[in-house]
Amino acid sequence: MNSSSWKCTLRASTQKFEMISSVFVSTSEEMTRNSITFHCNDMGNDDAIGGNVSKYIVLPTGYCGQPKKGHLIFDACFESGNLGRVDQVSEFEYDLFIRPDTCNPRFRVWFNFTVENVKESQRVIFNIVNFSKTKSLYRDGMAPMVKSTSRPKWQRLPPKNVYYYRCPDHRKNYVMSFAFCFDREEDIYQFAYCYPYTYTRFQHYLDSLQKRNMDYFFREQLGQSVQQRKLDLLTITSPDNLREGAEQKVVFITGRVHPGETPSSFVCQGIIDFLVSQHPIARVLREYLVFKIAPMLNPDGVYLGNYRCSLMGFDLNRHWLDPSPWVHPTLHGVKQLIVQMYNDPKTSLEFYIDIHAHSTMMNGFMYGNIFEDEERFQRQAIFPKLLCQNAEDFSYSSTSFNRDAVKAGTGRRFLGGLLDHTSYCYTLEVSFYSYIISGTTAAVPYTEEACILSPHPALGQPSSSREYPSLTVRELGPQLRKEKSPPYKHPLLRGPASNYPNGKGDKKSSVNHKDPSTPF
Repeated sequence: MNSSSWKCTLRASTQKFEMISSVFVSTSEEMTRNSITFHCNDMGNDDAIGGNVSKYIVLPTGYCGQPKKGHLIFDACFESGNLGRVDQVSEFEYDLFIRPDTCNPRFRVWFNFTVENVKESQRVIFNIVNFSKTKSLYRDGMAPMVKSTSRPKWQRLPPKNVYYYRCPDHRKNYVMSFAFCFDREEDIYQFAYCYPYTYTRFQHYLDSLQKRNMDYFFREQLGQSVQQRKLDLLTITSPDNLREGAEQKVVFITGRVHPGETPSSFVCQGIIDFLVSQHPIARVLREYLVFKIAPMLNPDGVYLGNYRCSLMGFDLNRHWLDPSPWVHPTLHGVKQLIVQMYNDPKTSLEFYIDIHAHSTMMNGFMYGNIFEDEERFQRQAIFPKLLCQNAEDFSYSSTSFNRDAVKAGTGRRFLGGLLDHTSYCYTLEVSFYSYIISGTTAAVPYTEEACILSPHPALGQPSSSREYPSLTVRELGPQLRKEKSPPYKHPLLRGPASNYPNGKGDKKSSVNHKDPSTPF
């Protein structure tokens, strides 16, 4: 084949791929807008869930006619929503199924849904029955979030209302049950795994920063996701550092590669707010360093309400070695930029920090790399130790240095191997739930404000749940016992998980940690 024919063939193949890609994008967006609603009789098993419920009305068995107050209406067809199926167990109890990540049935953790058409003083038990993980902070006091139209501030449910246990009725999966009392008939109630942080909220935040016209803040679009959402890149530094020929010392920060890890976005916003502030330390940092921040690497996954994967079902944090411009376009764009900076003799990439949230551990902590060079191995421990000295919620004892084969495709591992000995690569993990201050045993739950108002996941007090009626499963028992059927579908549901076998039997072990340096 001559050169001209080869180019024509390649052009035709490219056009065909682009056409197929555009059809896939539009089709997937249509699926997102018109998520599938399933009735309990339509479902043969837990794995057949294909979309979010949409204004799904739960009617009593055999009931005919218009829905009445108290016939609950569930909905998850909104940005970052997730609820795939609802089964009514009894008048008071409902089994709720998380919709798996798009194109990947393995991941079922994030949930975010609304309930309306309630009666005043209506009491319910909601069972989230198909978690894909066994270990969870629900064993340690974490509770779902709730807000309503008349009380728009997110609050944690009281831990005494929440139970986490292994259930024989659902393939011995772990189930999280919580009791709730609806108190205002006109309100729409929303429940979520953790504080949501949507793509739209993120865009509004960046728009507000742009309107301030700060000469040390720059926003550009580095690329687009498969569904054509923006991949934003922020540069925060003194304009002098961007003049032609200037040497640059760069700190590169990424976030939200796993879309359900919403604390990542709150911490990232806190970092940005601090860096653009007039705090004396922020001014010094801008004078000497160039901060490059890609705060949302997986905008499609965030929008769709996935927990870990992109639109096409890929865990992007396992594809740093060879990201595809078609399948992993956001990752490909960021990697290209980092490699370009690495090859620029006037640019020194000092730090790479990827921000995540952890579903089984408390506090903030880090993962670092292991190197054969002992001095380099020791030097990388300095930054986590400094964080531990300056942030009350950061745990150095939970910080781990490893080179597990399963983590080879992560940003930390890949860039740790690519960059030279002057660069430091870390994963910063922040608990979905809380931190424990050194020397105490009490967990202090994180709040939205605490994470945003500080340059590190910070010191907040627990959100008050007093605006909502306090209710335990035990208190709901007398109501349930009026029925002919047993009062509880799940026999283990009688108290906190710690009171029963398997409730905390496989509680997480502490992270293996090797201190690569002597204590300060």
